[in-house]
Amino acid sequence: MTALESLGYQCDARIYPLNSYENRVYQVGLEAGGWVVVKFYRPGRWSDAQIKEEHQFALELEALEIPVAAPLIFNGSDTLLADGLFRFAVFPHLAGRAPELDDLDSLLVIGRYLGRVHLAGARKPFLARESLSVANSAGAARKFLLDNNFIPAELLPAYESLTDNLLTRIVEEFNPELTAKRQRIHGDCHLGNVLWHGGTPFFVDFDDAVMGPVVQDFWMLMSGSRDQRQAQLLELLEGYTEFADFAPVQLRLIEALRTLRIIHYSGWLARRWEDPAFPRSFPWFNTVRYWSEHILELREQQAALDEPPLRLPG
Repeated sequence: MTALESLGYQCDARIYPLNSYENRVYQVGLEAGGWVVVKFYRPGRWSDAQIKEEHQFALELEALEIPVAAPLIFNGSDTLLADGLFRFAVFPHLAGRAPELDDLDSLLVIGRYLGRVHLAGARKPFLARESLSVANSAGAARKFLLDNNFIPAELLPAYESLTDNLLTRIVEEFNPELTAKRQRIHGDCHLGNVLWHGGTPFFVDFDDAVMGPVVQDFWMLMSGSRDQRQAQLLELLEGYTEFADFAPVQLRLIEALRTLRIIHYSGWLARRWEDPAFPRSFPWFNTVRYWSEHILELREQQAALDEPPLRLPG
């Protein structure tokens, strides 16, 4: 409330924490009516330059009338603000629900807007933000887990061998043919970051925006059996290619990208385990059962990497 009131808002003390663990995000009621969303950035994660690039990308998309949650601007140009030790940004409040993956018409519309996001994203690169790579995602997560003794001793040989084989395989998949064309992408385009309202998808939370292959923003929008994912992909791409080109060879990266995220996710939980919010919210993490199931999931991904990729028609 103090942070918002320093900007001239008058808060009415209605404060609701939103579903965010990496940062702290709150929906705050205003005495004048309505709401704003305030996002406090986790200290030490991103530099000011990296956060400002995230904001600028969202503002570019908003200027093109693409439905996104872009930060509000203060003092003519400021989007990244400070309150004591904490950096924060203010966003408009957007209402909506997660899209339904079995509604193929909705996926067609999402594909159209995603094509417009990527068309804009290709206009210029990020200079400060990261590029998606094996090393800075799963590689770094694996090293942290091993260096800090998170893997139970009885499962350690299996984990080390399996992840070593997987990362070697994925490095081979990330060849120049597939990854040379990197561009600005959302980076974390799962259903929780797409709000469906009035027949329109609003893309929110560009906190993980990176330079990467565009297919990274596709695979988290698909789930279910192979046939279901195939049908979902075709709808997304039908809308997408109305605005942007798509290289079919990138479909070979989907299971590699999924594997990277699975390994990265465990490392992310481990890195944040001293944050009191994490043991409360993820009580099942860091148990023998968790690591056993994690290794099983990685073995399933090893098999998935051997399957033929999803295909385009024709």
